[in-house]
Amino acid sequence: MKRIIATDAPAAIGPYSHAMQANKFVFVSGQLPVDPGTGEMPEGIEEQARMSCENVEAVLRAADTDSAHVLKTTCYLADMADFLAFNKIYAEHFTACPARSCVAVRELPKGALCEIEAIAIAEERLS
Repeated sequence: MKRIIATDAPAAIGPYSHAMQANKFVFVSGQLPVDPGTGEMPEGIEEQARMSCENVEAVLRAADTDSAHVLKTTCYLADMADFLAFNKIYAEHFTACPARSCVAVRELPKGALCEIEAIAIAEERLS
């Protein structure tokens, strides 16, 4: 089984979906810190990290799962100097401590300070 996951998270800015589900696995595309209500990005790394986490969580909900079922995340930072501040917010959202890679990149779309993608299992939700 394969299905496209669509949600109210900010629209994709390219030819891709918010996520794809293949059997019980959900592959969440990178989520920028764009507020789905306004289309704007908040200022600062902590606010942007929070918004990216919330966007990942919205996609996970649309796939009938949640952050407790995330197996792996990949996090992209525009500046590794933001690592500690990013981790503070990330730890509030991904309490199950999934496997993770976090790398600094030259730049991110729309001038974002961070972006998060995830792989999760869609089965019984932990609420």
